[in-house]
Amino acid sequence: MLTAYPNGDGFFQQDNAPCHGARIVQEWFQEHGGDFTLLRWPPQSPALNPIEHLWDKVKRANRQLVPQPSNLTELHSAIHQAWCQIPCIIFQHLVESMPRRITTVLKAKGGPTKY
Repeated sequence: MLTAYPNGDGFFQQDNAPCHGARIVQEWFQEHGGDFTLLRWPPQSPALNPIEHLWDKVKRANRQLVPQPSNLTELHSAIHQAWCQIPCIIFQHLVESMPRRITTVLKAKGGPTKY
């Protein structure tokens, strides 16, 4: 974060998934609290977290690999390649969809949505 935002004015999105609640993770956030602003989101909320859609694209691409990655180095490379192949327009559409997502979640009062 300090590389991209040396003034400490960056934001880190935290979705509060159970694996992110580990003591070591919480301690890290406390230690680095002045380096960025931590945004808290509802736990495991794909309705509000557009990154879930991007990870789905990466997972789908990697499931189609033959042969499948057989070690961490190959897996890292496959994930990186799949991520880099996502067209920029997809990122833009996800960002632009946020007002619609928020409106939909508010109308559903936090209940299920098409997202």
